[in-house]
Amino acid sequence: MTIDTIDTNTMNLMQAEAWEVAKSRIKAKRDGIPSLFPTTDDELHAAVKYYLNIDIPRIKVCKTHSAPFTAFADAYFARNVISIWKASRGLGGKSALLAALTLFESLSLGAYVTLLGGSLEQAKRVHGYQVGDDPNMSDAYWGAVNAPGNLLVGDPTQYRTRLSNGGIISVLAASSKSVRGPHPQRLRVDEADEVNIEILDSALGQPMEARGILPHTVLSSTHQYPDGTMTELLARAEENPQWHVYEWCYRENAEPYGWLSNREISRKRATVTAAMWDVEFDLQEPSSENRAILSNYVKLMFDKSLGEYTPANGELLIFHPPQSYARYALGTDWAKAQDRTVTWVYRTDVFPYQCVAFRWTNRQPWPKMISGHDELVQMYAIGSGHGVVSAHDETGIGSVISDYLTSDSLGVVMVGKTRTDMLTNYIAGIENSRFITPMIKLAYSEHLYATNDHLFGSGHLPDTISAGAMWYLAFSSNRLTTDDVNDLGETEDFDFETHSPWR
Repeated sequence: MTIDTIDTNTMNLMQAEAWEVAKSRIKAKRDGIPSLFPTTDDELHAAVKYYLNIDIPRIKVCKTHSAPFTAFADAYFARNVISIWKASRGLGGKSALLAALTLFESLSLGAYVTLLGGSLEQAKRVHGYQVGDDPNMSDAYWGAVNAPGNLLVGDPTQYRTRLSNGGIISVLAASSKSVRGPHPQRLRVDEADEVNIEILDSALGQPMEARGILPHTVLSSTHQYPDGTMTELLARAEENPQWHVYEWCYRENAEPYGWLSNREISRKRATVTAAMWDVEFDLQEPSSENRAILSNYVKLMFDKSLGEYTPANGELLIFHPPQSYARYALGTDWAKAQDRTVTWVYRTDVFPYQCVAFRWTNRQPWPKMISGHDELVQMYAIGSGHGVVSAHDETGIGSVISDYLTSDSLGVVMVGKTRTDMLTNYIAGIENSRFITPMIKLAYSEHLYATNDHLFGSGHLPDTISAGAMWYLAFSSNRLTTDDVNDLGETEDFDFETHSPWR
């Protein structure tokens, strides 16, 4: 068989499939029923309702939430690479929605979809929704009046559904061996917070484009554990614009917009503790005694009203240029292996001390990384006329920095008491509301989710925190006299209201 023959056969198959789709659309339009091959959100909603008997809520009730159907449609049309669904336990309908998405992708797209759960039983439960195992949904999915059962190749088993259009739904065990094998177009994970992060990372490599079907991943869960898998995934989403977080609670599913009765909401609220309701139903963050920095102070430090930013590698964010009457402190943490080089610049003659510039880069040759630090020192030193105090991490790199550094910068070896004291002082500064910065998502997530082990144990010290501790150490080591600025940032002869860059 020649290459030309293979190409011709493939082309003929694609033409035949396209013709079948076209005939289906023509017939659906003629008969006044939704097409099984939707191309718009409205068509998708109508098709899922008609064929699977599921009316997915389309209204977002809470200001910062998404409607469940928005999450569903964006996943079906693969409008991003990875979708994170964060929703209320039980009342959020995550598993049922994931089951509908998985089945409709196989029916409509002919997609190969894998289902992974926090356990094998959880993945089987999602698959079971489709075949009517849930007595409350027996008339949905394959039990629906208009479900295209003619596409089934045999009865679905506990682990697999096969369709004549090439669609496959496969249930996976939560093990490294199980998740490394298949290469579907779509990966759907339920109760992601229960999945070991190493196993999940292996599974994320599964999706691959095939037969014109775009790859996509959904990671669905309630956020239960303060230092678990969902926390890590949400932190990653802050850094990657190709990841999108969709959040909804029971309100989006409540009557009159959805399927959930107010009576059921009241009953559920009466059966759980207030703390559980806050975290698992109202979607507040899980609390943790192991968090290094109190969350409410991190949120005060990163002020969204000053702007929200997701800086790219090497992008310099200048929130306010140098002022001739101002004083600045700068801190840099170097990328020594796979970490980032991070530099903060803070203005310190106002209170609270205010971030005026930020940059991160991937690992680069030492001369290039150091020159970036020097350029910022020079920029703010010349612009201000008062000079800039700065510090940098010199741990384990000896004379490398001094060979290239052209600015006056304090080298800090972050070990023992020096490390503990500077990190403790930095945390105290945050928890005493001494710092304010725009919402830089990468830095925010590292500060919010940092644990005591990250800062004071064997865990990896987040780069933005290390650099933050550097600038504050540089400032503290060169503290101005009480005639200029005292410990509280107050002054006798400086008008903060006039000169503050945020006012």
